[in-house]
Amino acid sequence: MKRLIIALQKSGRLQEGSLELLKECGLKVDYREGQLKVTTSDYPAELLFLRNSDIPQYVADGVVDLGIVGSNLLEEETTPVEIIQALNFSKCRVSFAVPKTSDIQTAQDLQGKRIATSYPNSVRKYLQKEGVEADIHTISGSVEIAPSLNLADAIADIVSTGNTLFQNNLREVFPFLYSEAVLIKGMDFDPEKQPLLDQLVFRIQSVLAANENKYILLNAPKDQLERICTILPGMKSPTILPLAIEGWVSVHSVVKQKEVWKIVQQLKSAGAEGILVCPIEKMVS
Repeated sequence: MKRLIIALQKSGRLQEGSLELLKECGLKVDYREGQLKVTTSDYPAELLFLRNSDIPQYVADGVVDLGIVGSNLLEEETTPVEIIQALNFSKCRVSFAVPKTSDIQTAQDLQGKRIATSYPNSVRKYLQKEGVEADIHTISGSVEIAPSLNLADAIADIVSTGNTLFQNNLREVFPFLYSEAVLIKGMDFDPEKQPLLDQLVFRIQSVLAANENKYILLNAPKDQLERICTILPGMKSPTILPLAIEGWVSVHSVVKQKEVWKIVQQLKSAGAEGILVCPIEKMVS
């Protein structure tokens, strides 16, 4: 029986998000820390846990069918793989940072400076685009310490919360690359496994759509229904059901999560009552 072989990060937040997403997609994963290989139940897939930096090459070489990596890794390496789906987790940015006392503010201020980074190719591409020449030092880890050791005037590294920069007396200057988890496949993906891939992508898209939307229910007076329907665009149009109380209806719809509070306030102003906002487990369009 054909199985999809999927490479995941060995450890870290990317692994946690990947496993959570696959479980939401109906893949039963009995994973214990330190395992390098897991066969899923209820879906024909096998998970391999690899070093993050090795995943693109494993996918390109056909050792595995798919991989979940940060898109910043693909910007750094020119491995021949295809991004199938952005996954909307593990979002971060790659930014330049400098000591708090530094007067560096813009890309032009980096002219002739020493920059420590684990992403030399991405930094080089950005500086070339800006017409800036700098001395790039490649460091595999603990980039934040380089300025305090007088090894660099600035660093370029992943930033999520900024706490690590703060702890090392650095300030973020500006981001030049944004990243999130993505699903990738090789250019020579086995066509016999395409139906399995299509099914997995369908499940992923349904989960992502559900996470980005909320189900909203409310009671509304009929004389305000037209106004309320303009506030609730929904997927096509709101669902309207009569209530036992004369002159009132129940209105059901789907709204974008990021717009929920603004819409709830507008609904209250329009006379809506008993507003409920509920999570959506899966959303199939």
